[in-house]
Amino acid sequence: MEYELSLKYKEIDDLKNDLELRKVELDELLNESMEKDKKISILNNNLMKYKFEKEKVDLKLKNEINYEKSRMKEMDDLEKKINEKVAIIDDKQDQINYLRTLINDYKEQVKNNTDNLELQLKKITRTYDNLLAQKDSIIEKQDKTIEEMIESAKQLAKDNNATITSLELQIGNYRELLKKYE
Repeated sequence: MEYELSLKYKEIDDLKNDLELRKVELDELLNESMEKDKKISILNNNLMKYKFEKEKVDLKLKNEINYEKSRMKEMDDLEKKINEKVAIIDDKQDQINYLRTLINDYKEQVKNNTDNLELQLKKITRTYDNLLAQKDSIIEKQDKTIEEMIESAKQLAKDNNATITSLELQIGNYRELLKKYE
């Protein structure tokens, strides 16, 4: 009888030790869960930062486009003024034979500059389109990576919660067993 009683006390001690071990494991899992929550929060902050930076880049590109448009309008206005000057020069043809040569040289120079500007504008447009495509690709990859990391962290948190729930159930069962032996 005394032997059976000592075995029961030993079983109760074993159950208490097991319960303490489960509590420690539960604390560790809770800490891991809190760390994962912090990581998710950091990832969400990074996502917001990248979205803000994207909006900032979009605004900057929009401003650059508007600036280029205004420069093109200035070029159109300049070309109109040149055409008006040419009309005035044609009207005063008898006085400007010498000046006509100078004006023709000036017109040729403007045409070359316009051609060069058009070529540069085409190059800028191509470069801009390539940069936009690269930017969109980079942002898309970053968004996908962040989403995958968030999903992974969420799944890990779910798994941890399931483990915590299982451990809490086991602790409850051990407590019931302890109550039976007490």
